[in-house]
This record gives sequence, C-alpha cells and structure tokens, in this order.
Amino acid sequence: MVKIQEIPLNQIKRPLPRRNDPQKVQALMESIAAIGQQEPIDVLEVEGLYYGFSGCHRYEACQRLGKETILARVRKAPRSVLKMHLA
Repeated sequence: MVKIQEIPLNQIKRPLPRRNDPQKVQALMESIAAIGQQEPIDVLEVEGLYYGFSGCHRYEACQRLGKETILARVRKAPRSVLKMHLA
C-alpha cells in the first residue's frame, strides 16, 4: 500500500551518498518556493523508520529552503526489501 504524506525531513535516512547537480537544486528551489513541491519523493517505511533513495535534488532543495517537511510517496516494506536497496 502506498500513501502520500508530509514527512519531517529530519526523519528520512539517506543511506546512499549522492552528488547533486547544484544548478538542478537551485532550479528546484526556485520552483518549490514559487509553486510548491509538485512531485513527491519515494521513501520506504521499514519498522517505523523512513529511508529515501530517490528524489535527492528535491530533498536537498527543500532542506536548503528551510522546509521542515517534504511530500513523500510512502511504501511500507520489510527489512529484506531495505537490504536489497542497500546491496
């Protein structure tokens, strides 16, 4: 089951390091500031904890804008699915 909800940025763990394109982050910051976040990021909820593997530029843009929450598409998953993402 997938649901879309606002999640506090500080509750999303991002276990895989990514290098974001600063120009793309800046463009997203301008867009989000003007019209709000249009596309949710995808997160896995495993045992009550949130893990983000995509939406890196949107995540950083919201962070840099000082937002406390981010719109996310949440999918509950067992630990075995999380391990596949980390492999």
